[in-house]
Amino acid sequence: MEADQAGPQDELRERLLRWFGANQRDLPWRKAYSPYEVWISEVMLQQTQVKTVLPYYQRWMERFENIPSVAVAFEDELLKYWEGLGYYSRVHNIHKTAKILLEYFGGNFPREFPKILSLPGIGRYTAGAIMSLAYNESFPAVDGNIERVFARLFNIATPVKDASNQKFIWTTAAQWIPVGRARRFNQALMELGALVCVPKKPLCGGCPIDEFCQGFKWGVANERPVARQTKRIKAIEAAIGVLIQKGKVLIQKRPTNGLMAGLWEFPGGRLNRGERPEEALEREFFEELGLKVTCTTRIITIRHAYTSFRVTLHAFFCRLLEPAQRPTLNATSEARWVTRNQLEQFPFPAANKKLIGILAEKKWPTDGY
Repeated sequence: MEADQAGPQDELRERLLRWFGANQRDLPWRKAYSPYEVWISEVMLQQTQVKTVLPYYQRWMERFENIPSVAVAFEDELLKYWEGLGYYSRVHNIHKTAKILLEYFGGNFPREFPKILSLPGIGRYTAGAIMSLAYNESFPAVDGNIERVFARLFNIATPVKDASNQKFIWTTAAQWIPVGRARRFNQALMELGALVCVPKKPLCGGCPIDEFCQGFKWGVANERPVARQTKRIKAIEAAIGVLIQKGKVLIQKRPTNGLMAGLWEFPGGRLNRGERPEEALEREFFEELGLKVTCTTRIITIRHAYTSFRVTLHAFFCRLLEPAQRPTLNATSEARWVTRNQLEQFPFPAANKKLIGILAEKKWPTDGY
């Protein structure tokens, strides 16, 4: 596979850059191209569409205007501002990186690719994006959009994530960067993938480089890129409890490591084989918090799909069997009694967030029920 098979690369680049100049979207992180703004936008945009990211990005930047403000923030607040974007390990890495940048680099990003690449949560794509978009240095930044563009340009008929294809795409993307125009060229490729060379039914008629595209030439553009076989989505059934005492509800904080680390949630857990939701919930309360409870009223069953699993969540109102009990932290990092209004102050996983919205419309059981 040769990089020049798509046609004269100089002409391809110039057409692409002219198209970008006329068609690029007006996005807030394209104003100043500061390393901080590029970093946050790129992390938010991973596996998330621009239209979803925009309000989150704007809200984040209003609160955390620079790297030092992130470094000194409490993680709960960072998670709250990220709530709804998912992939919460990114927030933990953002916090770690901000602290490192504040302590060792004066609150700024270094200009050396290896130093950026060594920071928590930053891989070669994000490091390349910072180097090329913020510093206009000639580093490739191959995201899903660029993978798709190259898979069609070169009619790559094997899975695009295969190591040999990744090496070819990254090498070619680096070779094609015009000297002094890395920022515009990398963004032009990304923008082409986002606006024209879209995942399904690509708009080949509006493509500025269609005559160089092998996928278009052979009528297989819509069949590229070839994906690897997807993993089976795991189904999980769980129960959670809204335990109320003296007008307050008990919430707990997930451990600092693992899935959705550091988020708050209503107590509960997965059902064992053959276990009823009520039985599972009463067991989980005792195992995690040392509390003996009973389920009183079913609230709702919530179904929510995450990236690698889908959950069926049975929610119940609960009460303590012995009112004087106090929670012990057996499998959680913190537990608090909070009011109905205070629930909005804490970052929750998406399914729990749905339940909070439902609870806002429901009458809560009174004390002593």
